[in-house]
Amino acid sequence: MPKNIPLINREVSWLSFNDRVLQEAADKTVPLVERIRFLAIFSSNLDEFYRVRVATLNRLSNINTKSKEILGYNPKKTLNQIKTIVVRQERKFNHLYEDDIIKELERQKIFIISERQMNVARGQFVREYFRNKVLSTLVPVMIDKDKPFPQLKDRAIYFFVKLTKNANKEKQKFALIEIPTDGSNRFIVLPETNNLKFITLIDDIVRYCLDDIFFIFDYDAIEAYSIQLTRDAELDLDRHVSEKFIDALSKSLQKRGKGKPMRLLYDSDMPLDMLTHLVAKLDLSADGLIPGNRYHNFKDFISFPNVGGPELEYPRIVPLPVNNLSSVSSIFAQIAKRDYLINLPYQSFDYIIHFLREAAIDPKVREINITLYRLAENSRVIHALINAAKNGKKVNCLLELKARFDEQANIYWTNRLEDEGIEVNYGMLDYKVHSKICLVSRVEKGKKVYYANLATGNFNEKTASLYCDHSVFTANPAITKELVKLFDGLQKKVFYRGFQNLVVSPLESRQKIYDLIEREIKVANSGKRAYIILKMNSLTDEDMVAKLYDANNAGVKINLIIRGMCCLVPGVAGFSENIEVISIIDRFLEHARVWIFGNNGNEEIFLTSADLMARNLDHRVEVGFPILDPLVKSEIRDIIDIQLKDNTKAREINQLNNNRYKRSRGKVENRAQIDIYTYLKYKK
Repeated sequence: MPKNIPLINREVSWLSFNDRVLQEAADKTVPLVERIRFLAIFSSNLDEFYRVRVATLNRLSNINTKSKEILGYNPKKTLNQIKTIVVRQERKFNHLYEDDIIKELERQKIFIISERQMNVARGQFVREYFRNKVLSTLVPVMIDKDKPFPQLKDRAIYFFVKLTKNANKEKQKFALIEIPTDGSNRFIVLPETNNLKFITLIDDIVRYCLDDIFFIFDYDAIEAYSIQLTRDAELDLDRHVSEKFIDALSKSLQKRGKGKPMRLLYDSDMPLDMLTHLVAKLDLSADGLIPGNRYHNFKDFISFPNVGGPELEYPRIVPLPVNNLSSVSSIFAQIAKRDYLINLPYQSFDYIIHFLREAAIDPKVREINITLYRLAENSRVIHALINAAKNGKKVNCLLELKARFDEQANIYWTNRLEDEGIEVNYGMLDYKVHSKICLVSRVEKGKKVYYANLATGNFNEKTASLYCDHSVFTANPAITKELVKLFDGLQKKVFYRGFQNLVVSPLESRQKIYDLIEREIKVANSGKRAYIILKMNSLTDEDMVAKLYDANNAGVKINLIIRGMCCLVPGVAGFSENIEVISIIDRFLEHARVWIFGNNGNEEIFLTSADLMARNLDHRVEVGFPILDPLVKSEIRDIIDIQLKDNTKAREINQLNNNRYKRSRGKVENRAQIDIYTYLKYKK
């Protein structure tokens, strides 16, 4: 581990990324319903952060006194720092929601009303709705001080209820009610009145009808405050299980909902006596207490209904066709002539489906090899593979069961594929297979010919409409022959070395990237122009940061486009004065990984599935690949140049870590995601 180099703590950097998401919710140029959805994304992100990263830090802080020496920082100190930042962000979140967005909704004649704002007609509607559709799903649990506190589910919403009579504390009782919601039924649109639109939440319907729940008790005051517990979601897998791995994973998943409590988000209006009683019953440190507003699981607001006009949402973009790539003629015949680039979501994922469907029915196709990480709920990719198997093709599918939070879905798809006779490889026990590659074997004139799709994002048609990724079709033997070797290794569960063109983790990626950086250093040392442009989700590997600092000190100009975590600190004399870092947060999630190296005037471009994180470089199967077709190469370069010019949605990553927007002196507004769509639309 390098010592004495400038670094931003990765957890702090992640929180800074989530703050950029919050900036989108605060941006008044963003359509109003989209701003609400950015609040939901912020909330969902934070949930996962506590379930994984904070859970890991808690485990590390409890190991022994050497954790600081091993990690290079004190996990307990970092946990305190996290709480300080999160509390500040939650205040900003609450202010945005309550003082800004709610008021803006009201200006649009849309009202989110609580139980205290029900008139007679709406109250009658709500009570009928409650009795017909909600009451039967509620089972309140009375809390007995002499019995163990009920087990709270991970991320479920509960009301902590206090029942009192005549303000007599001696006779007060406490209860818990789990609020029934799966996200889609969280919002109820009430009857419109005088062109005014009203929405209430299931939470407030339950609050309004508390007397219907506790009518058998003789109490004159009922108070209910929402709470949400987030648990440790890291899986404990026994590496020496003798039973089938899929069964071991299933059992471990069952334990996830009972993990150690990490965070208690509670309504900040909750009286102190109730909060004290609650905390005393839960195994939770002070770091895990986070005050919030009355609505938790705010991620459900991603489904907030737009009862106003279309201007309250982003207009739908129509995916563009790829120049000269027809979807009504053989895709293999077209790929045989040249490579093609699909830029998602600006261009259609249907090209990938077309590729798989044609492979499924083409009599010349013999075999399909594919790696899958995250899949859509009703995956057309899976259906195409099943059809291929039914048509007699050999289908080898490596489905990564350890894709975090998609494990259960991937177990389901594994069973579906196996039921259809498809050979499913569960991946490597100690290494996640995160590559996004597909190889089709076809017999032409008595010889095997290979066609490939390699991508920066998953074979997932749902996320392909939301994530910015690149996907390349090629029949270039320089790539396909090495994919044959790679898939052979994956089937045999061994790692091969010696790839000439592919950049493959876990054995070769790190050194190959070092070599590419070192080549730029040599060019700079010879007095020539040297540069590196890297785009990725996260840069956290400290040795890689140190290597980039070395390149900076040699005079290499470095531009980084990093959506999420960035541990590198730009603009520090003697380390990074030649390094500029931006982060683009906009309508679509920037997910592509692109490497560009000047190479003494013979520029090289790579696409990859890997971020520059230790896990991607050393503990996952990742695949990077050079762009060999000059037309594809030029298009990727143009897109990266557009992103580097963004002066609207790009933020500077700087020493202050303040997410300052990148602004230019010119009057021209450059917004990368809009400009890329325009570029592709009119490109000849």
